[in-house]
Order: sequence, then C-alpha cells, then structure tokens
Amino acid sequence: MFFESEKLVSKQEVLAGVEKMNSFGVRTTGSGAQRDFVSYLRSEIEKMGLTTYSDLYCFNRWKEISSSITLHGNGKDEKIEVSSAWPYSGETGPLGVTAEVVEIFGKHFNYLPAAGKIALVKVHDLGNIPSGIAFNQRKSYPAGLNIPAYYKGPVATSFVNVPFLSAAKLAGVKAVICIWEGMSRDMVKGQYLPFILPYEGVPCLWVCEEEGKKLLAAAKEKNKVTLVLEAKREKMANSESFYTILRGKKTDEAIIVNTHTDGVNCVEENGPIAMLAIMKYLRQCELERSIIFVFVTGHFRLPAFKQNDIQASSKWLRNHRDLWDGKDGHIKAVAGVSVEHLGATEWKDVDGVYQKTNDIDIELAYTGNKTMDDIYYKSLEDRTLVRTVTLKGHNILHFGEGQPLRNVGIPQIGFVPAPDYLTAVSETDEMDKFSIDLMYEQIRSFVKMVLLIDETPTDELGSPDPYTFLIGSVKGN
Repeated sequence: MFFESEKLVSKQEVLAGVEKMNSFGVRTTGSGAQRDFVSYLRSEIEKMGLTTYSDLYCFNRWKEISSSITLHGNGKDEKIEVSSAWPYSGETGPLGVTAEVVEIFGKHFNYLPAAGKIALVKVHDLGNIPSGIAFNQRKSYPAGLNIPAYYKGPVATSFVNVPFLSAAKLAGVKAVICIWEGMSRDMVKGQYLPFILPYEGVPCLWVCEEEGKKLLAAAKEKNKVTLVLEAKREKMANSESFYTILRGKKTDEAIIVNTHTDGVNCVEENGPIAMLAIMKYLRQCELERSIIFVFVTGHFRLPAFKQNDIQASSKWLRNHRDLWDGKDGHIKAVAGVSVEHLGATEWKDVDGVYQKTNDIDIELAYTGNKTMDDIYYKSLEDRTLVRTVTLKGHNILHFGEGQPLRNVGIPQIGFVPAPDYLTAVSETDEMDKFSIDLMYEQIRSFVKMVLLIDETPTDELGSPDPYTFLIGSVKGN
C-alpha cells in the first residue's frame, strides 16, 4: 500500500463539504433537509462519472412543530425551559394539555398514580453501570488509553435508563416530562433522544435537572402544568438509500464502505462527506476489488428501517444480497469499513460545567478480527492526532452501521466515536466542537484502510470473531 497525499482532496474542500451539509438543516429521516443532502451527494458522485442506484422507502414520519411547558402555581405562570422533545413520543393540539403533575417513582411501570395527569420521571445518568457490560476492548493508542470504567452521557442513558412510555399510555397518563439528572443543562440541551423506539402515542418532553426541581416542587403542591408538543404526522413519507460502485479487477469480490445520511449536526452524520473524499482518491487507483459505497437512510428511525438487526444498513443488505453474499454467482463482500462521526473533540461535564476536555474524543472502532485490527492500526501510523480504542462485538452489542455487516459474516472496521453531543440539535450545528484537522487525518486513515484491505488476500481477511459475553475488559492489551 502506497499512499499519495497529493491525490487526496484538500482540507478546505472537506470543510466546505461539511458546511454545505450543515446548510441543508437538521437531516432527520425523511426530512426535506435529508432529501436535499442526498441529492447533493448523488450529484457530487455523478460528477465523478459514477452511476448511483437508489432504493426508495415509505414510512410513517413524525416531526416536532413546537413545544413548551408552563407551570401554574402561586397565582402566577412560569415558563419551564424545555431541553428537547422525545421524538416519536406523541403530540398535543396547539393548546396542549393541562393537568396536575405527579412524580413517578417506579418509572418503568408504575404510572397509575398519574392517570389523567402529567407524569414526572427522573432519568439519571449511567454512572453506576460498568462500561464492560457494553464494551470489550482489544487495544488502544496511545498505550494505556482505556474506555472510562463507567459511562456517563445522554445517548446511552436514553437507551438504557429510559422510561417506558407505553406503560404511561396504558395507564391513561396525559403526558410525560422526563428530567435529566446528573448531567448539565448545556449537555442535555437539544438532544434528539431516544431515536430507537417506535411511536409511543403519549407526548413527552425532556427538561434539565434545574428545571426539573421546579416541577418536582410543584408536584408536592399538586400544581398544574400545561404541556404543548405540537407535531406533524405524515403517512407514507419518502426516504432513500443509495449506492455506487468503483470497479476493480476482480468482478467476484468487493469491499463495502458504508455510512448513513440522516443526522442532526456537523458530526452526526458527516460520514458521507468523508466518503466523497475517499471515493475521489480511490477512483484514481488501480483496485484489485470493487468498492461499493453505501449511503443508507433510517439510522434516526430505526424501528421502521432495521431488518432482523438494530441498524439501518440491515435493510440495504437484505435488498442487495447479490452485492455481498457470494452465493449463486453473486459478488462476495470480503470486508467492510463503516465511516461515522469524524472530527469529534471531547466535551464533558467537569464540576457541573460542560466544557472541552480533549482535542480528540476517543475514537471507538470495532475491528472484526485480528487481521482487521492490524489493518486499522497500520492505517494510523502517520497520524499526529490520534486517540483510539479498538473493540470486539460484545453481549450482542456493536454500535454503528458496521454491525449489520458483521452480523452477516463480513469482517469489518466500524468507526464510531460517541461524543456526548452526538445527537444534539443546535443553532451552531455543534461546529464549536468539531475539528477539521482531526477529520482530515481520519479520512487519510480510511483511504489507507481500504487500500490495505484491497491488497490483503481473501483467506487472510477471514471472518468476524464471535461476540464475547459477560463483563468485557475496558483496558487495552
């Protein structure tokens, strides 16, 4: 593998691509912003002389229009700051619902005390749950870098420690207010969470801990609240996945490079911009195998798009077996690379203040076996900005769009840094937390990964290691 830096697009071109992506707006699944982004990507690919192939999907879409909370008590009204709406939770009319607020102590099931009322549920961070339940670390660079022993952050908290809104609906609760605990106001602001659950049928809003204390005090006084969550529900909304192919010498083998096109800020998801740069480099190379670049939709509406898996790429794999399963004359995908969340700096709560704590958020990367792990670290060798941990699939968990590849037997490298602002919607698109220098170095590594995989014999690439179980290691070897 010989990397020629002059063949790579400039850092300025990559930054312009990120800014162009931001200009479309928040790209939730099926939104006009996502459709515009996809059109832009396809246009850029077609300028390279490549053909794109699309899969069109329909699903039932939900979109927030407005939200607010007004506390009625002590002879006056007080506006409570809303951190964000729970997507696909439910909706009210423009006047909202007004009812007494009741604190729920058995948050997953015990909603009966709030029947006909508005439930308050405290959602604390995961500070007491070992990271080894979700992660099993292979190696790290620099040496000694480890995953934190206990994970704190809104994304994992909303997936694991989340209330069951379906139980609230069954109990006849009018609405739910979830109170983030153990995380600062700035960290939880705008979080589009959780995005992995079906439509719930009961409106729900998130508030920060400080605002939640006001509501908990109001519950003790049996005060009322007006909650508004206007949302539009669209049946048979459209969204699109697409792919393109760089042809190699071999017609029967391929490498899949995938990401998703829906996202809410400059990091989630900038993988498509990186893939344009990777594609522009590789189209100048004489490739042994074909490279299939896959841009999927549905990552932010997983219940409607996953197929026997928990990630959206599973739907594309099911629809295109001829491009990966190697059966009956089909192409055999010998490896995969998943490109997500580039350029992420690290921001954490420190003594209650949300602030930058490192120039690089830990670069989590799932490597399917020892060969893929070796290839990953080989691709990092000339990096000046690197802070990475490689992982095994553990307890059937493997975050990111690389999991569907692994689950059908394709050895892969799944790059999924997970900063705490990953799903935050903001006016800045979180550009204050983004590093173009880091993203550019990561793109160089991805090009090298694909070139290294392309020159590796198929039998050496092997197959994915089995999932590991129980409590994983959070220390590198």
